[in-house]
Amino acid sequence: GGTDAFWEVLERGDLSAFGLGGEERVDQALPVLAQWRRRQRTEALIDSWRYRIAWKPVPDNPAPALTGTWLLVVPAGHPDRDIFAAATLVLQQYGATVLTLAVDSGREETLDIADRIQDGLAGLPPAAGVLSFLSLDEQPHPMHVQLPNGLFGTLNLIQAAVETELVAPIWHVTRTAMAVRDGETPQRPQQAQTWGMARVASLELPEQWGGLIDLPADVDDTVLHRLAGALARDDDEDQLALRDTGVLASRLLPAPRDTTAPDRSWRPEGTVVVTGGTGALGSHVARWLAGLGAEHLVLVSRSGDQAPGAAELVAELSGMGSRVTVAACEVADRTAVAALVRQLAEAGDPIRAVMHTAGIGGLAPVAGTNVPEFGYIATGKVAGARHFLDLIEPEQLDIMVFFSSIAGVWGVGDHGSYAAANAYLDALAQADHNHRILSVAWGPWAAGGMVKEGTEEKLRRQGVPLLEPETALAALQRALDNGDTFVAVADVDWERFGPVFTSARNRPLIGDLPQTARAAAHEDEQPDAEPSTLRAELALLSAAERDQAVLDLVLAHSAAVLGHRSADGVEAGRAFREVGLDSVTAVELRNRLNKATGLKLPATLVFDHPSPIELAAFLTGEILPSAAEIPLPELSELEQIEAALSARAHDDIERVRTVMRLEAILSKLGRTHEQAGNGASLDIGSATNEELFDLIDKDLGLS
Repeated sequence: GGTDAFWEVLERGDLSAFGLGGEERVDQALPVLAQWRRRQRTEALIDSWRYRIAWKPVPDNPAPALTGTWLLVVPAGHPDRDIFAAATLVLQQYGATVLTLAVDSGREETLDIADRIQDGLAGLPPAAGVLSFLSLDEQPHPMHVQLPNGLFGTLNLIQAAVETELVAPIWHVTRTAMAVRDGETPQRPQQAQTWGMARVASLELPEQWGGLIDLPADVDDTVLHRLAGALARDDDEDQLALRDTGVLASRLLPAPRDTTAPDRSWRPEGTVVVTGGTGALGSHVARWLAGLGAEHLVLVSRSGDQAPGAAELVAELSGMGSRVTVAACEVADRTAVAALVRQLAEAGDPIRAVMHTAGIGGLAPVAGTNVPEFGYIATGKVAGARHFLDLIEPEQLDIMVFFSSIAGVWGVGDHGSYAAANAYLDALAQADHNHRILSVAWGPWAAGGMVKEGTEEKLRRQGVPLLEPETALAALQRALDNGDTFVAVADVDWERFGPVFTSARNRPLIGDLPQTARAAAHEDEQPDAEPSTLRAELALLSAAERDQAVLDLVLAHSAAVLGHRSADGVEAGRAFREVGLDSVTAVELRNRLNKATGLKLPATLVFDHPSPIELAAFLTGEILPSAAEIPLPELSELEQIEAALSARAHDDIERVRTVMRLEAILSKLGRTHEQAGNGASLDIGSATNEELFDLIDKDLGLS
């Protein structure tokens, strides 16, 4: 009768509905109820973890205005040269000076491109932006044949922009890499790798970030005019798809269960291969499969049965009833994978399912990753997926599950190459017309996975706590039962993560999530302090004292969020990034300064003002208007001051403090104080206490 009826039975104490009676009925029921409650809570938790990418129409920009020089970067010798030429004419039509740079991504490196950019821009108007078509080059890279030239060309272009200190937005163009409408599939999933890497670059290099634009298969004049309009948008939309019906923008949304799908519970049949099967993540998956009754598990890894803990894992899985084979196989080696597939088939164990958990860890910023390192990390994930998909007979394969990552969906710092590979897996799954692939973009797992030891607390502070394996695998079961092709699964506290994610710029990708609306409402709450209080205190100081006071405030709070015992550990002129401030601590610093100043400061505060001295200057201007804008006190207010001083006439300490405040005011206004009686100028800085007392007593009529 549903959940409500269930609880009605419990409230009546009538457990006969569960087939239980007599004195033992409660004792027998409690384990059943506990199990049911756990299941309900787990299902609710899983529902809150599921996300998808959707595309929403946004207004076109029919009359764009472009200025300055736009660098049009195209792959050398590419067959779409007519499109590149037409794009040049359209950009010029809307006011841009266009410099075209043809790049051979398989040969030219970062410094080559940097030199050509500098030489080409010499004598031209300042660079206003970069439009890169490099991702359209899908020719295999000579060093990393599983990856396209265009991916490395894009990597080198980003690095060249950093090398030449080119502060201009880079827009990356792909073509049919994204599926944006119902019934549409990615036609060129290879190019989706640029989306994964560029999403990471947007977090790491906001000054070089423009956005991503996916073109349709047919690129006509209308599309090219929309392309120019996208470059000149006055909003923050930075992940766009241009189609014949208009412009669409990418959005992250909750992924509800398909309630119309028939009820089913996926179970493994026959032989199941687990890549990375002896690793931490693969071991969790293998145990889960054995618990589901897997007949034959093949654990694939580079080390095979020599991997640490392999013998113990085999014994455990065998004890659960599964037959276990451990195979040494480099999944990036097509020949090795082909041999494994053939050997299993000849032994009467054709592969029915593959769980592709294997991946190569390696963290580095996009601007600091060289081509060999980038290719090595990305190839392991990409090549393994492609090899198994190509070498297993389609009618034989029930399901292939890619263990992808949220890094490819919304970006994670230092995961450029990993994000590129996983974005490809997501697109490859969506491109499969046989619906035999599921790609799950996971958040970070506890007890294994790619999370480095010691980073759990940082991730929690960011708002992305680790997924417990048992619950994560229940989410995998849900995705399989639901018939998903792609789903992101992550435990995200949006009130924490939203401000961190948007600390460098607004990011519309997450703007339509219900949770971010609540987070935004929380951000709008009034700060604890009143701006007028700090403003009044600063108004009494000289310009130099005021600047130093605000700088001290910034340094003190910066030191606190960085874990320093005193502000001496933070240099005023050194960039926040150089002293260890990241997106998490940047938000913490902003929140602290909100409370200290009473202002509502933007999430991008530290990125807009990248050093303590620059930030202090900004805050001073926000807290204290210019001298001309500060209203002079009314006479009644001066009388109130006089009355207050009279009440403290016999308090020497208060009188000294008053003198110092008045000295600051008089110094600021440039007024000269004459000692009463002889007209001599009093040097307040060297005056004795008695002289100061005498001065203030006479000036305020207290003697």
